[in-house]
Amino acid sequence: MNTPVEYLVIAWDGTDADALNRRLAVRDAHLVGAQRLADRGELLSGGAILDEEGRMIGSSMHVAFANETAFRTWYDAEPYVTGDVWRDVTVRPMRIFRPTPL
Repeated sequence: MNTPVEYLVIAWDGTDADALNRRLAVRDAHLVGAQRLADRGELLSGGAILDEEGRMIGSSMHVAFANETAFRTWYDAEPYVTGDVWRDVTVRPMRIFRPTPL
């Protein structure tokens, strides 16, 4: 059995005047895709990064894919990528800690 490759995606939105409008324009498509990932077990956690006033300014996603190619396929089609929402993205391989029951 192959172990999925896990990634931490930390993505900051643009800071220009249209940044929030771009996010809102594709947010529904992003959420549909996130639900699809969750249904397949590929989205382990995720959410919006908020500023001090509670406005969405970025995203954090912890995802798991069969391999890097599967990750890249998802990433390249992600609405926040194709919709020019995420402007500063860091992707790091990671492994979540899963405690064993006593």
